[in-house]
Amino acid sequence: MSNSLPYSMKDLNYDNAKFRHRSLSKAINQTLLTQNIKRDWLSCSTGKFLALVMLFGLAFLFLTHTSSGPKVSGGLAKNVMANEGDKINSDGISGLRKFWRKPPRLPPRLTPDEKGGKDSFGREAKNPSSRLKWVSRQQMVKDAFIHAWSGYKKHAVGYDELMPVSQRGVDGLGGLGATVVDALDTAIIMGADEIVSEAGSWIETQLLDRIKHKGQVNLFETTIRVLGGLLSAFHLSGGDEGMKLTRNGPKPTVYLDIARDLADRLLSAFTASPTSVPYSDVILRDSSAHPAPGGLSSTSEVSTLQLEFNYLSTVSGDSKYSMEAMKVLDHLKTLPKVEGLVPIYISPQSGQFSGENIRLGSRGDSYYEYLLKVWLHQGGIENSNVTYLYDMYLEAMKGVRNRLVRKSVPNGLVFVGELPYGSNGAFSPKMDHLVCFLPGTLALGATKGKTKGRAMKENLLTFEDLENLKLAEDLTHTCFQMYSVTSTGLAPEIAYFHTEEYSEEGLDGGNKTSKYLSDIIIKQADRHNLLRPETVESLFVLYRITEDPKYREWGWQIFEAFEKYTKVDTGGYSSLDDVTHIPPQKRDKMETFFLGETLKYLYLLFSDSDVIPLDKFVFNTEAHPLPIKGAVRSH
Repeated sequence: MSNSLPYSMKDLNYDNAKFRHRSLSKAINQTLLTQNIKRDWLSCSTGKFLALVMLFGLAFLFLTHTSSGPKVSGGLAKNVMANEGDKINSDGISGLRKFWRKPPRLPPRLTPDEKGGKDSFGREAKNPSSRLKWVSRQQMVKDAFIHAWSGYKKHAVGYDELMPVSQRGVDGLGGLGATVVDALDTAIIMGADEIVSEAGSWIETQLLDRIKHKGQVNLFETTIRVLGGLLSAFHLSGGDEGMKLTRNGPKPTVYLDIARDLADRLLSAFTASPTSVPYSDVILRDSSAHPAPGGLSSTSEVSTLQLEFNYLSTVSGDSKYSMEAMKVLDHLKTLPKVEGLVPIYISPQSGQFSGENIRLGSRGDSYYEYLLKVWLHQGGIENSNVTYLYDMYLEAMKGVRNRLVRKSVPNGLVFVGELPYGSNGAFSPKMDHLVCFLPGTLALGATKGKTKGRAMKENLLTFEDLENLKLAEDLTHTCFQMYSVTSTGLAPEIAYFHTEEYSEEGLDGGNKTSKYLSDIIIKQADRHNLLRPETVESLFVLYRITEDPKYREWGWQIFEAFEKYTKVDTGGYSSLDDVTHIPPQKRDKMETFFLGETLKYLYLLFSDSDVIPLDKFVFNTEAHPLPIKGAVRSH
């Protein structure tokens, strides 16, 4: 680990002190402390004499100030003066202490640039021609969603996923029609009423029977995609005094009833385990559960169930779902950590972490995401019962800054690496695309969903919040460069970063015009693209919070690359084998999260900020929005 980490307060662009007007005394004091004149005037006799005069003058001012006060008369005056005489000595000393005391750290304030910037960002959003541009681009994202659905509907309806080149379906997630449920709330948000009707009808007539008769499913994947999708659709279609964004599809209670049946079966993963850590696999038809091969569960998987189970308890009135899920986080709170960072495996048998591998990519990522989001979803600062989650989140983010953040050479891209052999092992400059969820989480944690301008005006941001927000902006820039550095403009699944200690030649992204071509290393086995959402997720959150239009422009460039290289004419979009090669070969798979997350986040990035606002909703790790407790009422 390097002695000087790239993140400290001196790196912040939000150094408020330099934008505040200083008093004359502060200016003189700063000059004396920092300039060579201090040494020059003290080296001569005249200077020493003047210094003594200044000190005596200051002492006189303090003594006379402390003895002065409001005029009084009679006996009261005598008593007051006698008491004041006794106290004059101590008050004089107190005055000196006050004078030499360090000034308090003032709450963060908007800089002049940011005050102007917010207005200019606001003008960008309100400008009629600019707004028309983004409405038009939003419609193009909706058209892409309709094209993706059309391929699924024609060739794979009822299957989990579409193979768009082969024009057939495949079940890789338990056979519950995962694409249907994952895509439903995207269709509701976009106002794609025909798709809402089609997906809603399939869920009403087919899904419950599938749940009752299907075999093994993964607890985590089924919870975030299917259970989360059903609960989001329930709220957005008017359930729980919800948004009622659509009148199409079945009644909201249909989604809720199916969600309860599914969750009742998934609960066996918790109740069958000898500890608070659930098993990873569930047999739906007989409500039984067992550990994964090898016996271990992923840390991210066992800690990324709580949003969904908590909300189900809220809307069903049955606390059993929340109780089982929250036991996991209560238990994780007690386990040893490295500055809040945890290994990526945990044993349901012992309840202890297994191994030392620490990373924010696969098997680790959403543990950190849900520490914050569960806290926000349960009311944040209004709910003291979950304060420990926010404390765990803050500690973990300090650990990230201290142990995992580095800068690349030669151009200083900020990235998050890994500790594959634990805190005492070697650092790896490897960063999964999955890690690009982190900027959005950091920004959300800093402002709690409010815009940066509003949060700063209301003095809501701590210096740690500002530090996390700066890191969020830098990491978002890095995640975007992982796209722009390649020939196709699409990111690889994994990137390595050139550092002083690590480099490999001949493994660049192929875009010879990129400034960062030498900073990012893409190995042959890591060059595929799975249509992942994490970068556009963070672009969406960063735009909503900072109101900086560059995030929209970056998102548009990514969308254009998806359109150019992944679209299949007969319907759907395909993942790619190699983003550094043109034309890229298609892998023949459209992941459910392309409809459930990637296109949803792009659509919301181009939408007005009052569409699914971040201070009223929390998105689960599959982009299904769930209302924050007490924040949303029917519209």
